[in-house]
Amino acid sequence: MKSLVMKRSIVVVGHKTSVSLEDAFWRGLKQIAVERDITVSELVTAIDFRRPNDIGNLSSAIRLFVLDHYRNQPDDMGERSAKHELMRAGATATL
Repeated sequence: MKSLVMKRSIVVVGHKTSVSLEDAFWRGLKQIAVERDITVSELVTAIDFRRPNDIGNLSSAIRLFVLDHYRNQPDDMGERSAKHELMRAGATATL
């Protein structure tokens, strides 16, 4: 069975690193970068810089950032719905 998590290379503060993310989270991250008119590397650098000490790795910090971003977006009825937004971002896993 093929893994749903893919390793992706990215530059953070001038250093190449890799993160392991599901495709839906990667697409969500790219969309947020487009909305903010910045590169994915710039967005990941900001996420890394603001990462709390209790979040162990960058991949987890990115997932939480993307989830939080979509959780705080109003859905079509003006309510906040993380599941709705993640499904629009292409996530297939249940929350």
